[in-house]
Amino acid sequence: MVEYDKRELLGCFAQIFERQQFWQRLQHQQQHRALRSKTECQIERLNAQEPNRSGVHSAIFPGCAETFETESPLDRRARSGDRGQRSLDRHQKVRRFRAGDILALPAGVTHWTYNDGEEPIISVSLIDTSNVANQLDLTFRKFFLAGNPQRGVQEQVLGRQQETGSQYGRRGSEQEKGGNMLSGFDAQVLSEAFNVDVEVIRKIQEQAPERGVIVQAENLRFLLPEAKEEEEEREWHSRRGIPLNGLEETFCTMKLRENIGHPTRSDVYNPRGGRISTVNSNTLPVLNWLQLSAERGTLYNNAIVAPHWNMNAHSIIYIIRGSGRFQVVGNAGKSVFDDEVRQGQLIVVPQNFAIVKKAGEQGLDYIAFKTNDNAMISPLAGRLSAIRAMPEEVLMNSYQITRQEAKSLKYNRDELSVFGPGARSSRQYA
Repeated sequence: MVEYDKRELLGCFAQIFERQQFWQRLQHQQQHRALRSKTECQIERLNAQEPNRSGVHSAIFPGCAETFETESPLDRRARSGDRGQRSLDRHQKVRRFRAGDILALPAGVTHWTYNDGEEPIISVSLIDTSNVANQLDLTFRKFFLAGNPQRGVQEQVLGRQQETGSQYGRRGSEQEKGGNMLSGFDAQVLSEAFNVDVEVIRKIQEQAPERGVIVQAENLRFLLPEAKEEEEEREWHSRRGIPLNGLEETFCTMKLRENIGHPTRSDVYNPRGGRISTVNSNTLPVLNWLQLSAERGTLYNNAIVAPHWNMNAHSIIYIIRGSGRFQVVGNAGKSVFDDEVRQGQLIVVPQNFAIVKKAGEQGLDYIAFKTNDNAMISPLAGRLSAIRAMPEEVLMNSYQITRQEAKSLKYNRDELSVFGPGARSSRQYA
């Protein structure tokens, strides 16, 4: 456990953990997903999918049409015919995610994830209970449409209900059994609502306790269309005079995924130091709703990220790989954190607190979630730094140094924000 001296300033952000062992257990025991709720800092849902694996994800937007169609091999033979006459499974968009992807989900949206590979998938999730979309209290709650949430999750909610003396009608005592949202309704009422046999309702209500919220899928098959097939779908709508209205073009088909893990996606690159990629509301507009952005950094051995502060956001940094040394300085000019960070740890840096990151011998990968959709930093060193932007005379009088020392302070580090190791950096790297 790493310590932080200014916890009263952080609120929910005062969660600095060592979670390496936890994530290792989670990787081998994914059925115990409910335990992960204890590790989530409360920031609007924004997921960082790691490590180098991929899966399938879908977010269900209410009121939007099912724009995807899953067909059998026999249906494919009739592709040239009228699609309206074929019986197909229609559903909303299914998305493929890969390592380095950011998934942004608006509050209250139903979503599901499927691992169609052979390796476990670990995601880092952040939920913001202070977001304007949350009309409840600041306690994070999960609402499941399927599966049987483990008792640990339910006990938290039930305990709060008992403390406040809440009553939920004549079936309140039965809800203590736990289950998904459909389990709390009367089976006959749901049978009428869905217009299906009551036995079907009982099956979806009476989930076995061992199923949990992660289940082993059997014969789960659906199509993920390539770009060519998506174009064919649009042409089919056009031939039949079926327009894609404004709602479908904006809300229903909004972009939810952006990759910041691939090297070609880098915004800052230094061949001696590493690279940094960012995603904000300019590249992923849905983040404007969530008021969040993210930064992915890959530092080579002994590389440094320029000392800087976040001008308009808190920063929640999760160490993906490797280790390094982080230093954080508060408004009193005193160090509030100076320690080694390792894979699986989380550190929170409040707005305007200065931080410097230095990678260890094995390098360091991190992801930083920021509580502003267009987070901005102010570097202290490097080509774009506040120090370099000041006149030499100001530096000389402020720090009581010579002109030559002021010049060295301004110009000896000519890189942008990722610095290579060594006492001096070469000016050939931009």
